[in-house]
Amino acid sequence: MKTIVTALRLLLVLTLLTGVIYPLMVTGIAKTCFAKQAEGSLIRCQGVIIGSELIAQSFTNEACFWPRPSSADFATVPSGASNQGPTNRDLKRAIGERAARYRDAQVPADLLLASGSGLDPHISPEAARFQMSRVTRARRLTPGQQRRLESLVEQSIEPPQLGILGEPRVNVLKLNLALDSL
Repeated sequence: MKTIVTALRLLLVLTLLTGVIYPLMVTGIAKTCFAKQAEGSLIRCQGVIIGSELIAQSFTNEACFWPRPSSADFATVPSGASNQGPTNRDLKRAIGERAARYRDAQVPADLLLASGSGLDPHISPEAARFQMSRVTRARRLTPGQQRRLESLVEQSIEPPQLGILGEPRVNVLKLNLALDSL
């Protein structure tokens, strides 16, 4: 009986420590030191939440830059890779349909292939530059506005983290917001 009482006390203490106190402490530190990240790196426009820096959104308007394809249709709950290999007929068909959407033979790979999570908010600088002509046509930009668009894309390139981790990238939502403010 003494062993059972001791085990129940230990269970109660550990439950309070690891299930209540520790999570509250970590959440408090996160909200204090990393407020923006702790809230999901949300992007607000005129006080309204329009997205997150960390999760891609579907853009289909010709006048906007498009993100990478998503195997989960940009839904966060079923996110993940399709796990289709290079010989899979469905993957080949999907890539063909995506390539036809761009009407060009030299489409950057990240506009044809989904990311591992299906929610990557970034595209390569090459993919952003590739889409400039479509965005320019759809918005009917003047030559001067087109030069500002080119400059905007170049300014939107984020370097590798800490200078060495990852590749240069462009956040699609941030780029489209900056484009709308031109």
